[in-house]
Amino acid sequence: SPRRTGPPDGGWGWMIVAGCFLVTICTRAVTRCISIFFVEFQAYFGQDYARTAWIHSIVDCATMLCAPLGSLISNHVSCQVGIMLGGLLASTGLILSSFATSLEHLYLSLGVLTGLGFALCYSPAIAMVGKYFNKKKALAYGIAMSGSGIGTFILAPVVQLLIEQFSWRGALLILGGFVLNLCVCGALMRPIALKEDCKPAPEFLEQDYVLEARKQDLKRMSICSPLIKAWSHECLCYCSWKEYDFLLMPGFMVLAVSVLFMAYGCSPLFVYLVPYALSVGVSHHQAAFLMSILGVIDIIGNITFGWLTDRRCLKKHRHFCYLFAVGMDGLCCLFLPVLQNFPLLVPFSFTFGYFDGAYVTLIPVVTADVVGTSSLSSALGVVCFLHAIPYLVSPPVAGWLVDTTGSYTASFLLCGFSMIFSSMLLCFATLAKKIKRTHLLTNDTGTKQHIWTNGAIAYSVTAELDQKDVEFLAAGTNSYSNR
Repeated sequence: SPRRTGPPDGGWGWMIVAGCFLVTICTRAVTRCISIFFVEFQAYFGQDYARTAWIHSIVDCATMLCAPLGSLISNHVSCQVGIMLGGLLASTGLILSSFATSLEHLYLSLGVLTGLGFALCYSPAIAMVGKYFNKKKALAYGIAMSGSGIGTFILAPVVQLLIEQFSWRGALLILGGFVLNLCVCGALMRPIALKEDCKPAPEFLEQDYVLEARKQDLKRMSICSPLIKAWSHECLCYCSWKEYDFLLMPGFMVLAVSVLFMAYGCSPLFVYLVPYALSVGVSHHQAAFLMSILGVIDIIGNITFGWLTDRRCLKKHRHFCYLFAVGMDGLCCLFLPVLQNFPLLVPFSFTFGYFDGAYVTLIPVVTADVVGTSSLSSALGVVCFLHAIPYLVSPPVAGWLVDTTGSYTASFLLCGFSMIFSSMLLCFATLAKKIKRTHLLTNDTGTKQHIWTNGAIAYSVTAELDQKDVEFLAAGTNSYSNR
């Protein structure tokens, strides 16, 4: 087994970053580019906005809903196996989608199968970066997550060109071959054993089962022995609980609720930005260029926010940097309905793309700060899982609002308010935690002064002195008595 060590903060870790960078291109960037197919699917199958939007929703939902499965395979089998298997499934789904004859066919192939493949790749690759970096964690995540923006910048015009040259079927077939590069990314994910991953066995296992096992000759025992079965069952239950014990942490609970509202607000924009631009008179190439701008500025947000939050002055304020970025994206959505030509939509793509890249970079960093590195893979799986329902529901709901009102205004306003609420919720929870901590520190200081001023009776009042304090007070009392 590999020697247990601390995060190397470099070395092969930069290859892990490169692998994660490619994974985000092949998963998140490709998912974003599915919105370019929206108008093609709608025209070919003759369906309304809401039904067509289910394709993108199911891809995102399957990716996030099955993220814990990706973490499970990564933790118990291998990160390399999980990502390679996911690459094969995602490629198969895209290739089968090129032969689709109905929207229902696309729901299953492009939605479920491709989404499942992306799920097996995404969260394990992100978690692996966190295992290789500590001091440079935010910068490493910024570079790795920038693959989503770079991929969108490159793929958006390329996909539009492919659709024009080979129709949407040919474009999906080519994307299926491109996504096979996930198998190469999986090969780069060399496992590492960290010191904090080595957790001691629980006391009851040591006392009850291990001692009992030592009394017997295990070589002569059947592998189906009740003792072995019971011991294995207890080990499995304990390990499973330790893997997800962070679920009961108050900090993670608040983060989880905040993520639900954030995910609801961010998803519809990537689905409807191109259709909205086309509806206000922007050409197809200009609409695809808006996605490219959003993608390339996303890169700048990834890297600059990652670098800035690694600085000593901001490292302790990562939560507030994350909240600020989410809130700014919410404000951008609120102003989008009044931007009705290409020159006005370009600054929107710049602003929204920058802050989208900023908070996406900080999601794994903030999660690691809450649960610790040892539980990061499982926690990211749960965070991705929490994205599933909002990603599934929000685009069809936005499409229904467009069909009902004949305008995109209600859809974008709902997205904006949802993201602002997400930011405010986590902000109030963080402030409340800081106030409570300050109050406890004040009380502790007052208690300590009370102890020293009340001499020997302080222990019976506070019940908080350790043995050395008791001995010190006893010695002082004896000295006073001798005088």
